[in-house]
Amino acid sequence: MLRAVCARELKLAARRPADVLGGLFFFVLVGSLFPLALGPDTALLKQIAPGMVWVAALLAVLLGQHRLFESDMADGSLEQWLLAPAALPLLVGIKVATHCLLGVMPLLLVAPLLGWQYGLDGDVIAILLASLALGMPSLCLLAALGAALTLGVRGQMLLALLVLPLSIPVLIFGSHAVAQAQQGLSAAPALNLLGAWLCLAILAGPWAIAGALRLALE
Repeated sequence: MLRAVCARELKLAARRPADVLGGLFFFVLVGSLFPLALGPDTALLKQIAPGMVWVAALLAVLLGQHRLFESDMADGSLEQWLLAPAALPLLVGIKVATHCLLGVMPLLLVAPLLGWQYGLDGDVIAILLASLALGMPSLCLLAALGAALTLGVRGQMLLALLVLPLSIPVLIFGSHAVAQAQQGLSAAPALNLLGAWLCLAILAGPWAIAGALRLALE
């Protein structure tokens, strides 16, 4: 059952590549506009780089997440998940993990290019990648929770209102890790906090999403 869910999500992503590539293009576009608009002021670009890259990553994750469970509800897959021998939180976790892998990996590949546009050094870009690798899965779980809570509701405004406040700690820790690396200080405390937040999201996120889906089906 778990393998079937993963294979289904991969097939859907292959049939609709725009859903996967849309977040990547948005991430690159938003992250590239500010260096072009502000000009070659290296000191200013380095100062705003941590926050801008992380905000662009958050918006890229939210893009299209409101449709995460819509197709499953329309074709009856959610009802079948309730009757499946596997636990619903486990099935939800597999689905979110697959979408996270497909959405986060392209962003991690292009993140060094954005760091180069902002004039970041190689070691700072390495911290940026580490922070994104730890923080983006948490954002994906939060976005999935928002998608489950707003299932059946049109528009993304409610999803954004639910997810944005919960994502503030991830944005703070992620941007702080990069800022610490820029100043020559250790980024380990901020990265540890991102890792702790990720562990909490992995433990509690699938259960919360499963509960929201059950409420949507009632």
